[in-house]
Amino acid sequence: MKSPLLSQPGAVPAEGRDEGVAAHYGDLFREQRALADGKGLVDLSHRGVLTVTGDDRLSWLHLLLTQHVSDLPVGRATEALILSANGHIEHALYLVDDGTTVWAHVEPDTQEALIAYLESMKFFYRVEVADRTDDFAVVHLPAGSIATVPDGVVVRETAHGRDLFLPRADLEAYAAGHGPLAGILAYEALRIEGHRPRLGFETDHRTIPHELGWIGSAVHLQKGCYRGQETVARVHNLGKPPRRLVFLHLDGSEVHLPVPGTPVKLAADGDEGRQLGFITTSGRHHELGPIALALVKRNVPLDAPLLAGGTAAAQETVVEP
Repeated sequence: MKSPLLSQPGAVPAEGRDEGVAAHYGDLFREQRALADGKGLVDLSHRGVLTVTGDDRLSWLHLLLTQHVSDLPVGRATEALILSANGHIEHALYLVDDGTTVWAHVEPDTQEALIAYLESMKFFYRVEVADRTDDFAVVHLPAGSIATVPDGVVVRETAHGRDLFLPRADLEAYAAGHGPLAGILAYEALRIEGHRPRLGFETDHRTIPHELGWIGSAVHLQKGCYRGQETVARVHNLGKPPRRLVFLHLDGSEVHLPVPGTPVKLAADGDEGRQLGFITTSGRHHELGPIALALVKRNVPLDAPLLAGGTAAAQETVVEP
């Protein structure tokens, strides 16, 4: 779905999974600084939006999600995962309940598969699941923003800012009055800085929540009765995840950023060394310079200098080994 904000001056379309919104509007670092200062907005209208209504919506979702949502207070934002039977991450949902409806936004083009799964699990519960992507656009206001929110618009408020479920027909008018606009690259750079994982970027077909630091924020350890819970409990109580997420400061003298999938090796072993992980996301930060997130083997020394496709990288711990 192509955003109407791509017609704004300076808009450069994003590619890959974020196709449909702007990568930037002509000045990546200015856009980042504005967001860091609590100004402007980010067009996330390419993300999927779904709703769950009905008297059993919270108790039913509680049985399916990794998060404790049976008593979710009205207006409180949370996030949750859906796992495979083996505990691998399949979906990530960013939720809020408005008192009658659970609203969630998800990664672009994942809502159809997610809704199909949810529909298959309805049984006798009094719930209705709907794809609202055509009707509502997600707009992000950064932490500290004093932008007004129109009456009736559902909001997810977190430490990182507010996500608005804005009627899609109102997107252009709202953006015109609450700029400056910031592209997805600015938003992603701040996400990397905040060590926040993203489905399809930090995950692959075998990722478990422990590897990314999603235990606690998206996985509640004091509840069971969801698919994959046995793996979550076993790894938490008896073992360690095979990989861990790290934050990387990259050598700023390199012109090109290492792309996702770039091998990560020990610097001491050089380019011919054994691969110990891979880059998941990289970006350019307005203060830190080139940065990245990577998944590496759990036993990689915490203080070891690394190479990301030949680029020197210093690591910061996100998930403890």
